[in-house]
Amino acid sequence: MWTDTKLKRLTGIDIPIIQGPFGGKLSAVELTSLVSNAGGMGSYGCQPFFANEIVDLSNEIRKSTSKPFNLNLWIKEKDDNIEDFDNVAFQKVVELFQPYFDEVGVEAPALPLPESPTFDDQIEAIFEAKPAVFSFVYGIPSEDILEKLRRLNIKTIGTATTLDEAIAIENAGVDAVVATGFDAGGHRVSFLENAEDSLVGTLSLIPQVADVVKIPVIAAGGIADARGVKAAFALGADAVQIGTAFLATEQSGASHTHREKLFSKDARYTTLTKVFTGRWSRGIRNRLTEELRAFQNSFAPYPLQGQIVSKLGAYPTNTEANPELKSFWAGQAAPLLKYHNAQLITHGVSLMAVLNFCTARFRNIERIS
Repeated sequence: MWTDTKLKRLTGIDIPIIQGPFGGKLSAVELTSLVSNAGGMGSYGCQPFFANEIVDLSNEIRKSTSKPFNLNLWIKEKDDNIEDFDNVAFQKVVELFQPYFDEVGVEAPALPLPESPTFDDQIEAIFEAKPAVFSFVYGIPSEDILEKLRRLNIKTIGTATTLDEAIAIENAGVDAVVATGFDAGGHRVSFLENAEDSLVGTLSLIPQVADVVKIPVIAAGGIADARGVKAAFALGADAVQIGTAFLATEQSGASHTHREKLFSKDARYTTLTKVFTGRWSRGIRNRLTEELRAFQNSFAPYPLQGQIVSKLGAYPTNTEANPELKSFWAGQAAPLLKYHNAQLITHGVSLMAVLNFCTARFRNIERIS
């Protein structure tokens, strides 16, 4: 049956549906634990947090669920060219954004910018927290790190945007792979080639990966309802990872404005942009993405670009004001969204109902392999 997959047997979850981990402080303890308690796997994006904060978050999740959950990190927390990005280059980016700083009435940022968490410190928190699953993007941990994770009985999930990346993840000894198509929301997490050269759609990527690797394959990108789940399994996936549909619920860390955007006509129009973080990511088009579309190669490297635009209140968690200057991450399947609330309520459709519907809908479908 469709629920009896390699990923389910690997992780011990009841339903092979994973909630996508959200960076940028859009994850939420409530949503993570709710998904896990419903039989899927809740996830928490730990990319913006320091080690002590990650341990605290893990403890908070465990207060709400005894089921398996996933903590996610970015392997590559700085772009390669950041060492060459001097004050002259920084001022050029500030000048580009100066009209927007003036518009919202804030001072332009100045160097040095605050220090960001490093992967080397964050992974120590994963060792201490010991989640059931540790997932990662933008690369593959070292052999020593993977061996220590195995000793701690922490299952690992890497993320691939191409077949070559999926093969590299399997060859490294990682337990499972997320194959994410370019229609997914948020960052394009390519690591072998540039993101703009790794834009493979979900329908093309999943069967390519499933035909080659032996580890469990998790489909991601463009999956927002039961039809997408069915399609992913027909293409050979062992599980699905759903991001935007979970981000749209009241239990996520998304702002009210962000959730409203996901259910509006604006969600029909997404774009890949580097304007918000310096790395390619998919979100809803707005004035900032369109006015600066021609300057993709002029932005600061990650994470400096994000620290610059954060002065505009560009991240929905900062403030509800100035929506035309904010990042509203969204996948291309956002127009399919229906569910606002993840809890089981009298007059709503809950996350558990969605999961149970998927289970009942495909209970007797034989997996195609």
